Amino acid sequence: MRRWRASSRVALMSSTSARRFAVLGDPVAHSLSPLMQTAAFAALDLPGTYTAIRCSAAELPGQMRELAASGGGGNVTIPHKRAALGALQHAAPLAVRLDACNTFWASDGALAGDNTDVAGVRAALAALDVPPGPWLILGTGGSARAVTAAAVDAGAPVHVRSRDPDRAAAFMTWARSLGATGADADGCVVWCNATPAGLDPTGPLPPLPWPGSAARAALDLVYAASETPWVRAARAQGLTAADGRAMLVGQGAAALECWWPGIVAPIAVMRRAVDAALG
Repeated sequence: MRRWRASSRVALMSSTSARRFAVLGDPVAHSLSPLMQTAAFAALDLPGTYTAIRCSAAELPGQMRELAASGGGGNVTIPHKRAALGALQHAAPLAVRLDACNTFWASDGALAGDNTDVAGVRAALAALDVPPGPWLILGTGGSARAVTAAAVDAGAPVHVRSRDPDRAAAFMTWARSLGATGADADGCVVWCNATPAGLDPTGPLPPLPWPGSAARAALDLVYAASETPWVRAARAQGLTAADGRAMLVGQGAAALECWWPGIVAPIAVMRRAVDAALG
């Protein structure tokens, strides 16, 4: 894998032919990225199309190359963010740092990528106006890595929980290599659900703060119509809570600016499209 070179980003194409973009994952039918990015492309009169493509890990590199060959690119969602990094030829430092890529495009005939999830986490937590203090992170996947990076940047210690204690311990070792410090769960003021559990409205809820904990705010990185059950349960406990729509918009806006250098993403347009779809 060749390391990132800032000058390698492709220039905005003058051709009127459409550049193809897509979100790749499994599952992916629930994604609002196509609706959101299509609205953004239309608002900016950009010659691009954006769809959702379900694919396996084995199919992922070929799909990424095919989209990039059109002058386009896309996003990668669960469970392929770490596999996507391995498909890159130019990797931005943040993607290397997190061992996860969620945004890719063509660069000098090669496949380039970055991680815009951290920008999305920052946008979502800024909207919650979270108090200073430690964060509790539920999950150990690519999204949890983005939350950890955002916590390190904010100077917030972290506590990690997983259904598998060994995975949680291994993740915390990685988090410390990133510069994170540990925290007690009781003292965490922010809870971030970085698992996909909220996508199943009939399934068991991820853990919630218990009475006597310091929790004040809760962020679910996934989103659903009328919010996720986890967000509603957290709000019922008196927490300031939100689902992942602000993160979706934040990471999507940053991705659009990777694909179209010099273009400013129409964040208000993107948020209206997402809110209209979710209610």
